[in-house]
Amino acid sequence: MIILAFDTSTAACSAAVWRDGEILARRFTPMARGQSEALVPMIVAVMAEAGVNYGDLSLIGVTVGPGAFTGVRIGLATARAMGLAADRPVAGVLTTEAIAHNVPEAQRQGRTVLVTVDAKRADVFVQPFDAGLAPLGPVRGLLPEAVPDLGYAAPLLVGDGAERVLPHMPDAVLAEAVGWPDAAIVAAVLARTWPAGRALPPEPVYLRPPDVTLPGTKPWTR
Repeated sequence: MIILAFDTSTAACSAAVWRDGEILARRFTPMARGQSEALVPMIVAVMAEAGVNYGDLSLIGVTVGPGAFTGVRIGLATARAMGLAADRPVAGVLTTEAIAHNVPEAQRQGRTVLVTVDAKRADVFVQPFDAGLAPLGPVRGLLPEAVPDLGYAAPLLVGDGAERVLPHMPDAVLAEAVGWPDAAIVAAVLARTWPAGRALPPEPVYLRPPDVTLPGTKPWTR
């Protein structure tokens, strides 16, 4: 099984090619803006390094949010276009799930993993996972000061919203892990969920309307 995966949903851009348990090529660059220009060259680079063609792919994977409205759409539009052109299936992974898998197993033992994604407004996107990375609840948009109300004692915080939540949870611990999704992990997650029929469709997960709408129109929400 060969998977091309990529992510543009937060403040980073990444792409990776996975084959039968091994990452053949990977690129990861933190960036708050510019993913639309960086993504396709990054995909071309990992495909060339891995030595695979689009016809060799079994699956194209992408993060579906929550995250930056524009970033989620960039990733999904690219994935759908490539899937259509190459006649290959496309599947999604939650941004929060991809970030949770950044945390090494040794750090997770005996703790709840609380993924917190900066929503670039007053709120953060939050989802809890157990030590085995099974979700304990849905993704929610909450003010940082409301996150303790979820009731998880001494959680392990990870994600680019963790620093905003930590002052309100003095018993929490910051994970020693990257706070953005990594395409290599997106591919590895899909390698398990896709054959089992548990992968998400390539549809955006939005928890609030976009920041900008055209005059006279209503924002599309989900």
